[in-house]
Amino acid sequence: MDLLRSNLSRVRIPEPTNRIFKQECCVSFETPLLNIFIYIYIYISYAAGIFFDEFQRSEGGLFVDMTTFLAFGKDYVGWNYEKTGNPVYLHIKQTRKVVPEDRPLKKPTLLAIGVEGGFDNNEPEYEENHNIVILPDYVTLPFPSVELPEKVRLAVDAIIMAEGAERKEQLAAWIAADKKQVSAYAISLPQIDNGVVIPPSRWKCAKCDKKDNLWLNLTDGMILCGRKNWDGTGGNNHAIEHYKETSYPLAVKLGTITADLEAAGIQKGKKLDAGSDVFSYPEDDSVVDPLLAQHLAFFGIDFSALQKTEMTTAERELDQNTNYDWNRIQESGQDVEPIFGPGYTGLVNLGNSCYMAATMQVVFSTWSFISRFYINQSLKMAFEMAPADPTVDLNMQLTKLAHGMLSGKYSVPALENDDKANAVTSTSNDALEFFLHFLDQVERVNGGKPALDPSRSFKFGIEERILCPSGKVGFNRRLDYILSLNIPLDEATNKEELEAFSKLKAEKTSEGKDLSSDEIVRPRVPLEACLANFSAPEEIQDYYSTALKAKTTALKTAGLTSFPDYLVLHMRKFVLEEGWVPKKLDVYIDVPDIIDISYMRSKGLQPGEELLPDDVPEAEVESNMPLANEDIVSQLVSMGFNYLHCQKAAINSSNAGVEEAMNWLLSHMDDPDIDAPVSQGAHGNEVVDQLKVDTLLSFGFQEEIARKALKASGGDIEKATDWIFNNPDASVSSDMDTSTSSSKPTPDDTELPDGGGKYKLFGIVSHMGTSTHCGHYVAHILKDGRWAIFNDSKVAVSVNLPKDMGYLYFFERLDS
Repeated sequence: MDLLRSNLSRVRIPEPTNRIFKQECCVSFETPLLNIFIYIYIYISYAAGIFFDEFQRSEGGLFVDMTTFLAFGKDYVGWNYEKTGNPVYLHIKQTRKVVPEDRPLKKPTLLAIGVEGGFDNNEPEYEENHNIVILPDYVTLPFPSVELPEKVRLAVDAIIMAEGAERKEQLAAWIAADKKQVSAYAISLPQIDNGVVIPPSRWKCAKCDKKDNLWLNLTDGMILCGRKNWDGTGGNNHAIEHYKETSYPLAVKLGTITADLEAAGIQKGKKLDAGSDVFSYPEDDSVVDPLLAQHLAFFGIDFSALQKTEMTTAERELDQNTNYDWNRIQESGQDVEPIFGPGYTGLVNLGNSCYMAATMQVVFSTWSFISRFYINQSLKMAFEMAPADPTVDLNMQLTKLAHGMLSGKYSVPALENDDKANAVTSTSNDALEFFLHFLDQVERVNGGKPALDPSRSFKFGIEERILCPSGKVGFNRRLDYILSLNIPLDEATNKEELEAFSKLKAEKTSEGKDLSSDEIVRPRVPLEACLANFSAPEEIQDYYSTALKAKTTALKTAGLTSFPDYLVLHMRKFVLEEGWVPKKLDVYIDVPDIIDISYMRSKGLQPGEELLPDDVPEAEVESNMPLANEDIVSQLVSMGFNYLHCQKAAINSSNAGVEEAMNWLLSHMDDPDIDAPVSQGAHGNEVVDQLKVDTLLSFGFQEEIARKALKASGGDIEKATDWIFNNPDASVSSDMDTSTSSSKPTPDDTELPDGGGKYKLFGIVSHMGTSTHCGHYVAHILKDGRWAIFNDSKVAVSVNLPKDMGYLYFFERLDS
């Protein structure tokens, strides 16, 4: 106790703003839970008549530094003491409670995992034990104890009561994703008195024969069908088409309206319309309409008398997740052999992290990342080099991840049957977008140190060659981590089967019958056709030639200036159909084990060729002008504002939304230049982030459109995507004019890895679901001469490799 009192100055009472770590070690994956193998060890030792006094120090648990509130496992807390000199720690140990096997499972009401109302992840309950430990001699004092100094008692109580930083961030993400916002259009929603009275049942779309998935527009009472899904199900897009024609913002899904709190699954104190599916088209999201009862009464609908007959969008999503049909990508139903040991460590799904798990499994199967963060860097070395808070140091955390995945320390056979399904959620992210962001961050923290930057092994140069009718040429050059490929369906090798399937589908449809899964035929497109499509000549209409001083048609070809150690091919399975409706291509890609892309190497300026002049066309000024989102403008105009003023409001609020534009407009009505024509503003001179351009390219957009959209939206990817959807006729020719100047700075690829064009397939990341932002990701990796499936925490030998269903394909250069 005297030793503790002599170190009281090193004990802090945490404040609300402090991040407290108590679920996981900062430099390893140790937790407060006592390892089950310790109990086996105790049993064997006791049976043999052996017991060790040192067991208190070897039994595990976490040590929370009571100065910094960082947590460390038993093997690493000594490192922290050596580095900081902080001697006082709260030792947290957890032992598992015995829970009855017949404990009933609760039906989830929230699209989340491991939180109240979410999916039951079958996490066991634990008993927690605490002690005060003073280093370096591991002097231990029990807690609670009235003999402890008050400062220590207050500090420990605050740590125990606080939500752990790790858990707090995860929980906040779930709650934010699930929470509906009150619509900005609800309070002042216009309603047209056109005599429409909605019947209590037997609804039908006003423009087709659809009798389900119907939406009531709350302004004019029109009943119309919902959006068409990527697979052809759903509605016929009549409700959204009506919005585009009228700008009437809110609609409610018929059959979901109820004031029955129990039927709606609503807790006391929540809004009565929470069980109804209200959608805001301008906000492009499900929203809360606090005046829903009043808006329904306008059309003769008694809110209190309605009964729920259809699933809301969120409930349908939840139901699909609860009853997800595992398919060939997961090799479900196969008798797979689990694999354990170094390099075969699974990653637990946090509920929305499968895209990260699948990507990182492949990345940390490459020699560049293995050598950088595992072989050539120990955990202690990384910890000593890290700042005071190692949790914010990327190199430290990647070293922690590498040692966790590759050492085999956490790869052990399950001690009990784990049938927990991997959840599929709408709060996931795109694996490609994460991969690009991850490599960009690795490059940033290792900037200026090529030898320490493993991201360079994925990097290569792309050169686009523009041939003008004048015979002169220009070049666009950029660096990239991925080769994004269109899928030419017209190159399918099974056209006869597809024609027969099309006839069968038409017959079944006319008879009102559904196709069985074994009757469906999908196009089979060779990977070679996708690669050839990338390199194929492409005509550019309305290209401004600096040699001819006029617009003309130019020819563009593309090639690689270097061949990386690891080549990542992205298959553009997500495309936009007519009406800008997203669709996932249901297609197989025939991928060989070995590919040769030697023919794709660019040749640069050839002897006798002449570069295009560097003159800047006048059209460039127009192309750099920020553009207003016409949807925002039209809504403001409908409120009585001047069209020019509305344009300026949308531009100066970065097309963020109607509310933001209106706020800007109301505060700038008296500006002296409010009536001046729209001129080039700040956005026109912005340098567009190439990483953001690459992200939009991965969605299937043209590079020129992507650049223009990012300029118009202030560099925000989500707003840029909305801008593209809302400006389908935007011209891109003028942007193309400015990108071909031969004198512009070009990315330096001289120090990048390079070699031959032969590659071997070693990794596949596959996706299931209707969108890259929902569904589930799985990785297959070639290791030790065999393919293994990495499905979150489950790792097994692959039995039926779904090689033709990949979203990202990873190849290793054979001479690297």
